[in-house]
Amino acid sequence: MARCELTHLHREAIDLDLAAAQHAAYEDALAGLGFTIHQLQAQPHLPDSVFVEDTAVVLEEVAIITRPGAPARRPETISVAEALAGVRPLAHITAPATVDGGDVLRIGSRLFVGQSGRTNHEGIRQLRDLVARFGYTVCAVPVDGCLHLKSAVTQVAPETLLVNPRWVPAAVFEGCRLVEVDAREPHAANALLAAGSVLYAASCPATASRLRAEGIDVRLLDISEISKAEGAVTCCSLLIG
Repeated sequence: MARCELTHLHREAIDLDLAAAQHAAYEDALAGLGFTIHQLQAQPHLPDSVFVEDTAVVLEEVAIITRPGAPARRPETISVAEALAGVRPLAHITAPATVDGGDVLRIGSRLFVGQSGRTNHEGIRQLRDLVARFGYTVCAVPVDGCLHLKSAVTQVAPETLLVNPRWVPAAVFEGCRLVEVDAREPHAANALLAAGSVLYAASCPATASRLRAEGIDVRLLDISEISKAEGAVTCCSLLIG
């Protein structure tokens, strides 16, 4: 993890024991919400492999195995594909396309896909073709100033999004209720909606207060070491409903 890919952050020393403890608390929080946790075998030669969200887009009908934008991360998809093959039919993003799962936000039958440094136009085109047969539409969204679309916007309740409008054009999310992050917490837009509750970084208390004012059940987690690796609460799991 100390050798992870970094794009927008300066490298800091990561306390690996604390990172492991924080990840275990994250798993416990999901288990407490009723999820069964399936762990994949650790891959020490793949320092970003804890961020499994980027390796697949899981829908009810299909699991799409991505082709991550960082070349060093592409081998991560092998073990994830093996794990998902038992629960979903598989489809694959192929070269020269790139897609990171962190750039894909599903709202009902709409997939918003970030045009970021990790997801290219060909990746968006291939994803659109793969999901069209199942009735999904794809809307490309420009992303600026952050790693992934989900760094800038995530779902926190039915038809309700948490957004940093400085990193993504909020107008594209027509029909959704928007809650803006506190301006003092630019990294606060990443939240994980799971079984009606929201897992959320304890480092963003002002925005957490805004979410609670909306009647949202917010469950705070310390992810300080995970954040140093440019990770967040959505990154560390693939939720399969």
